[in-house]
Amino acid sequence: MAGIGLVLSGVGVRPVPPPVPGAKRWAFGSFLLALLKPGGMLTVRAPATSANLGSGFDVFGVALSRPADVVRVEKADRTTISVTGAGSQYIPEDPEKNTVGAVAEALDAPAHIQIDKGIRPASGLGSSAASAAAAAVALDELYDRGHSREELVPIAAKGEAVVSGDAHDDNVAPAILGGFTIATDDGVTCVDADVPLVACLPDIVVSTRDARRVVPDGAKVSQLVETVGNAATLTTGMHRNDPNLVGAGMYDSVVTPSRAELIDGYDDVRDAAFEAGATGVTISGAGPAVIAACHEGDRRAVGSAMLDAFADAGAEARVYTTRIGDGATVYRD
Repeated sequence: MAGIGLVLSGVGVRPVPPPVPGAKRWAFGSFLLALLKPGGMLTVRAPATSANLGSGFDVFGVALSRPADVVRVEKADRTTISVTGAGSQYIPEDPEKNTVGAVAEALDAPAHIQIDKGIRPASGLGSSAASAAAAAVALDELYDRGHSREELVPIAAKGEAVVSGDAHDDNVAPAILGGFTIATDDGVTCVDADVPLVACLPDIVVSTRDARRVVPDGAKVSQLVETVGNAATLTTGMHRNDPNLVGAGMYDSVVTPSRAELIDGYDDVRDAAFEAGATGVTISGAGPAVIAACHEGDRRAVGSAMLDAFADAGAEARVYTTRIGDGATVYRD
């Protein structure tokens, strides 16, 4: 789209210090007009994300090239919210109950906020994080608050907490920064990775709160050793853009088995993906989406196999042939 500037997060590997304290779809023509409307308005696209990746519970996350949410903001005396798109009928427009309302309050940036959902809620693909991330980037830019992208991560996490009950950075970090992110109490490290992925989303609902309730309270030392090894393998794979290492590092014997019981057909879907060429398979975030790493030429076969396996389990599903992508993108005149 000529004439539309893009603001992207930086590239490469960068350690980031801790933050400073402190259902209708748009037609393409309407979307384009929104992007080009001058003055007092910004539009931001924030990607779906996959958190945990098996061995990195509450730490790892990746931005996906598709799907995505689009958030448009316009300065106002008080915050109002409208929501269209996938699952919009289930998303409250009350600012006190919506992720973006919490972000607007944290930034002291009231606005008319329009959210077009490309990511279904309760999907395991960072739906609430994408909206919060897009709003944080858009409102900070609109009001010239001057935060860095890294400083916006905990602000967006406050918004996601409205839905999940806890402020976690593992989804909002890649939604804002892009790439593969490692979020700890000391800050966020980002790797500009490029690995083919397939995300398969069944027509099943698993809430983040329910998925957290089934997480075990402890683990055996042997499981911890295994998980650390797998996490190191996955991280090395991200640095090398190696689907084999990334896939091998996805295996997790602590959290994933308990969450898999909430997803009808998970074991069969996982097996089918491997048979079709996947190098690794796990639950995306809290689920029910299932994420697979694979080689470029195997993405369609892996996606088709996962769809068929879910169908055999009695669940309709949608597949996204995707890859690790960019973070929140600002569109302006």
